[in-house]
Amino acid sequence: MRLAIFDLDNTLLAGDSDHAWGEFLVQRGLVDRDIHKTANDRFYADYCAGNLDIIAYSEFVFDFLARHDPDWLQALHRDFMHDCIEGLMLPQARQLVEAHRALGDTLLIITATNRFITEPIACAFGITNLLATDPEMCDGRYTGKVAGIPCYQAGKISRLREWLSASGHDFEQLWFYSDSRNDLPLLEIVDRPVAVNPDTVLEAKAMEQGWPILDLRV
Repeated sequence: MRLAIFDLDNTLLAGDSDHAWGEFLVQRGLVDRDIHKTANDRFYADYCAGNLDIIAYSEFVFDFLARHDPDWLQALHRDFMHDCIEGLMLPQARQLVEAHRALGDTLLIITATNRFITEPIACAFGITNLLATDPEMCDGRYTGKVAGIPCYQAGKISRLREWLSASGHDFEQLWFYSDSRNDLPLLEIVDRPVAVNPDTVLEAKAMEQGWPILDLRV
């Protein structure tokens, strides 16, 4: 058995769903425009530079979730999918996913972006296995806190190892597709690392190591 692991943002998507969610809330007038946009852009710049405080960012995102009813949030997310995400779902990414599916590979998305945002997106790709940063819930509502290990940088390795242990699968080969320097810890330990529209740091590492580099935006 083989496991095909996919990063989500700027890999299967032509953009970042976490940052897009913040922009969507601003556009809908659901948050303070100036304060939220400034913080959202700053956190995204930190992520791109590889020095994001994942707890601080997650709590920034989860604060909105904690202030609203989960059923209302799900309805809002359906609008977000229609308005922002469907247009970012790359045809070439769908083909890549389907190629692995046709080979009988197990499919997994692993992303730093939280589960509230990413679970419907994973479903839209037909991928049921998802590791993401999890928002804590208590009595059916979001608390605004992070549950467990954030799925970011080396945390992706911890979360993947937990999932592999719980699943009981013994995979012969692990593939991992990613665009980001933040995923170098995981890329360096899988059998088949693949850089997808990589940032400058990952591109240099891929060229140095001879990893394949894919362009899914052609």
